[in-house]
Amino acid sequence: MLSVINGEEERTEMAVSLDELCRQGAQQMLAAALEAEVADYVDAMAGEVDENGHRLVRRNGRHEPRTITTAAGRVEIHQPRVDDRRTDPTTGEKLRFASSLIPPWARKSPKVSAVLPLLYLHGMSSGDFSPALTEFFGHDAGLSASSITRLTTDWQTEQREFMNRDLTNHDYVYVWVDGVHFNVRLEEARLCCLVIVGVTLDGTKELVAIVDGYRESTESWLDLLRDLDRRGMKAPTLAVGDGALGFWNALEQIWPTTTCQRDWVHKVANILDAMPKTAQRTAKKMLDEIRNAEDGELARAAAAKFDATYRAKFPKAADKLANDLDRLLAFYDYPADHWVHLKTSNPIESTFATVRQRTKVTKGPGSRAAGLAMAYKLIGTAEDGWRRINSPHLAALVRAGAKFEKGQHVTTNPEDQVAA
Repeated sequence: MLSVINGEEERTEMAVSLDELCRQGAQQMLAAALEAEVADYVDAMAGEVDENGHRLVRRNGRHEPRTITTAAGRVEIHQPRVDDRRTDPTTGEKLRFASSLIPPWARKSPKVSAVLPLLYLHGMSSGDFSPALTEFFGHDAGLSASSITRLTTDWQTEQREFMNRDLTNHDYVYVWVDGVHFNVRLEEARLCCLVIVGVTLDGTKELVAIVDGYRESTESWLDLLRDLDRRGMKAPTLAVGDGALGFWNALEQIWPTTTCQRDWVHKVANILDAMPKTAQRTAKKMLDEIRNAEDGELARAAAAKFDATYRAKFPKAADKLANDLDRLLAFYDYPADHWVHLKTSNPIESTFATVRQRTKVTKGPGSRAAGLAMAYKLIGTAEDGWRRINSPHLAALVRAGAKFEKGQHVTTNPEDQVAA
């Protein structure tokens, strides 16, 4: 028989029952998974026997029950025990079974452990942690607000270790660079994070560097590039960034062979700022035609049309395009599949939108070191969701010096080589 639930009390009871069903279901599934894991391990070792033919690996009852905090709430587990009598032939140490599902002594799942830093980084006030976690887990799940101080200290250590790692075996084909500013609550000067994100030979995007700079100055970028060079980083093939950076002057000194690609989003904004609003709509369409042309020749033709249309009336706007045209169109010398990635520094801009959201809520981090650590942790979290560039296999060809015309790989005909 179907019944209609009326009133807040009945709906609350139904919600509680549903949560309890989820918790019980998670507990049953975890128990079944643990049983299957042990069974598979014991079966795989069935051939391991001693001199009397007795099995060296077998079930041996269960461990004491314990409670694990998961996203579904607190669940109790009664983990199967394995008696493994084998020893490592090399070290002589006793071999032990270790569950890949439940690490030894674990009291909460890694996903739950990640709740606190994510809540903090994405804008929740530290005073709100206890009631929020109690609402979800029935208690604070061991993730109290006082952990924030320890977390930020740990993040600062992680960032320093990251910036001291060896880069000899890291090869970046493309890099995006930017300087990201946000307020620091306890200091007058704003924090400027100098950020570099790179593309590896297999097309994967990853964070290369993040440090505290000074107003995106040439000296700050020089210090960073010298440090990267000292730690073994090779000059990237192409770098993408906006025009306000002191990065370009530093790049010429440290890695002069790297091609420069100006960010189109910033350039378009700068050009339109030099024009009255009445002209901006049409000018924007013409600039889009340049940026989205089918090849470099058509792009230059569209740029010439823009110059002819606006130079007489708005010479400053025309100069902003003409003076940087080569750097704006550098991406046309690379695979067409990669053009969409090389026109802007969006991987950095979109990621740091989250940082700005966090600092807007909290009025900025308490110190420059804490702000840098927070930015590092956020971009590290975002990095897990970055997808590889289009046609990632072409990144290695670019690194090898392959030539591309109109976005297509130019191959040499072996017959022509013989004839020559």
